[in-house]
Amino acid sequence: MDKYLVSPSPHVHSAVSTKTIMRDVIIALIPALLVSVAVYGWAEIMVLLVSVLSCVLVEFVITKYLLKKPSTIGDLSAVVTGILLAMNLPYTTPWWVVFIGALIAIGVAKMTFGGLGQNVFNPALVGRVFLLVSFPAVMTHWEIPQGFFGADAVTGATLLGRVAEGDSASFVENLEVVPTFIMNVGGSAGEVSALALILGFCYLLIRRVIKPWITLSIFATVGLIGMVFHEFIDPAFTGGIFNILSGGLVLGACFMATDYVTSPMSTKGGIIYGIGIGFLVMMIRYFGSYPEGVSFAILIMNMTVPLLNKWCHQKKYGRD
Repeated sequence: MDKYLVSPSPHVHSAVSTKTIMRDVIIALIPALLVSVAVYGWAEIMVLLVSVLSCVLVEFVITKYLLKKPSTIGDLSAVVTGILLAMNLPYTTPWWVVFIGALIAIGVAKMTFGGLGQNVFNPALVGRVFLLVSFPAVMTHWEIPQGFFGADAVTGATLLGRVAEGDSASFVENLEVVPTFIMNVGGSAGEVSALALILGFCYLLIRRVIKPWITLSIFATVGLIGMVFHEFIDPAFTGGIFNILSGGLVLGACFMATDYVTSPMSTKGGIIYGIGIGFLVMMIRYFGSYPEGVSFAILIMNMTVPLLNKWCHQKKYGRD
């Protein structure tokens, strides 16, 4: 009688690994990084380098000397966190503030929970929000540079900041929406070009690194709420297209809300998650004390992910 040996699952192996996924994310972010460096110059390069190196260093020190485990910096997740953190900061951020943000992002938001795959909140956003609360003057100081080297810079508010300060919503929209899609120099590196970010997002879709449902549900919710408030409630409210293209929404929707660890596993859960983020963003922008709300919205919805995974779990193979 023949004997059959059945090995435990999984039975199919894939070439996809954490390192290859993170490498694809880095490649997808390159267009936005190139635009931001071209606009903000050497100062942006400095913020980027300090952020990435600090994240890698903090993770290396914690894993090797505190946890006494093999270093995990080779999976490139710390590099991705460093890039995303830098893209959420003004290019004028002092190096020591950037380092503190990296320390919080990796040391608190990631490694405290056990490292990659176990963190509840998106590390880069935790670092960004901590800096916003701790150093509001630094985090809300925007300068619009003239030329690659950032010479003759002038202070200016972001588009959302201008609306919050009382500028006509219709005036800001009519003046800025189309240029914002291609390039907008009033904000952090992640706000410079929605077009560059969307190109990166399309690359991730082609590579099948992420699925579009979370991002599209965020865009649809923000667009719908913006249209309803602007068209039917009060024209003083900014419209849907403006809210999609302004601030950090495109960066958040394409690269941060879609984080594997902190987003739902099922399609249905992802859509609910995206709708929640879009709704919270608009409520904070319209009625909150901050002109921007993407970071807060994603972190709040991160807390709901365990429940969404429980309620909206994928059907098991062979089960109804």
